[in-house]
Amino acid sequence: MITLISAPSVASIPIEENGEALVELADFGVRCRPNIGAGSRVRFELARRLRAADQALPVGFHLCVAEGLRPVETQRAIIETYLAALRIEFPEADAATLDELSARYVAPVSVAPHVAGAAVDLTLVNDAGTELDMGTAIDATPEQSDGAVRFAAKNIAVSARANRELLARALGAAGLENYPHEWWHWSYGDRYWAHLTGAAHAVYGPVVD
Repeated sequence: MITLISAPSVASIPIEENGEALVELADFGVRCRPNIGAGSRVRFELARRLRAADQALPVGFHLCVAEGLRPVETQRAIIETYLAALRIEFPEADAATLDELSARYVAPVSVAPHVAGAAVDLTLVNDAGTELDMGTAIDATPEQSDGAVRFAAKNIAVSARANRELLARALGAAGLENYPHEWWHWSYGDRYWAHLTGAAHAVYGPVVD
């Protein structure tokens, strides 16, 4: 059973903000998609750990970040857009059910790691910068992918499974944690990270930038 990022056991974890600065991933040698914009920034310790994960990959493999820091207003807009799509997909669902379905794909602002600069959406690329087969596109929805966005999904190719496992080994060894509903989402220092690791508190809260 996957614990939702919106679960009370996650939302109740306290935050003791450590005030760590935002940094540019490029300054740590971590590749980003060309159109990443302000999403190229994350907290210092997350950037340091991403660099370590990237350096631990086999020759010819590299991390490529699609998004790091996300403004609160962008997070809210994503939630509303997805909820609107879910209301069409599941017309009989009540508000609580829709919120639960939404949390598989996008975190409520109160617990969202991206707005804290504590998470990245990322994939693997080769030396030429070509993205490797991971089974789905980053940000595909559970409905679009027939659930293949879940990290442990069975309905993906053998090559995609191998690439996901490689990604997980490198990031896990560097201390990052995955949100199992999204193979691409990895974080450090947020409430979900604290939930998975047993930490007493999160160290990053929403960024006021």
